[in-house]
Amino acid sequence: MKKILPITLLLLSGWAFCQSGFKLNVSGEVSTPLELSLTDLSKMPRKEASLKDKDGSVHRYTGVAVQDILAKAGAPSGKELHGENISKYVLAKCTDGYQVLFSLAELDASIADKNVIVADTMDGKPLSESKGPLRLVAEGEKKPARSSYQLESLVIGQIKK
Repeated sequence: MKKILPITLLLLSGWAFCQSGFKLNVSGEVSTPLELSLTDLSKMPRKEASLKDKDGSVHRYTGVAVQDILAKAGAPSGKELHGENISKYVLAKCTDGYQVLFSLAELDASIADKNVIVADTMDGKPLSESKGPLRLVAEGEKKPARSSYQLESLVIGQIKK
């Protein structure tokens, strides 16, 4: 038992160190590509979203609205979402290779009422190592398929003719 405690503490401190160096990358067709640390995200306006997981349990997530992150990066929004900008999208990439797609328009409050956040807490606690440090949460969808664990980047692109 005496040997287990130091090993556990070492593993936890290693996980915390890895998380402290984490950066969410925002790139692609934006005027200001970003690398946001967990500290950067914690200083942005906070928003909540509920999500029913596959097991039927409802959890309360807290984080930053994707729209706020996109605005900080200079992605088109509001009146700019017309013409060729209406065909732009956000590709969310996760560390395990999972990817999901949203149109910029569906994430914009001037067009839709979709609540999509980049969450760092679930039910008031930090996300577990296997699910975090960030989770994309798309509230109100019938299946949590686009609510993705281990989010690492948001890439803004455009459908080409």
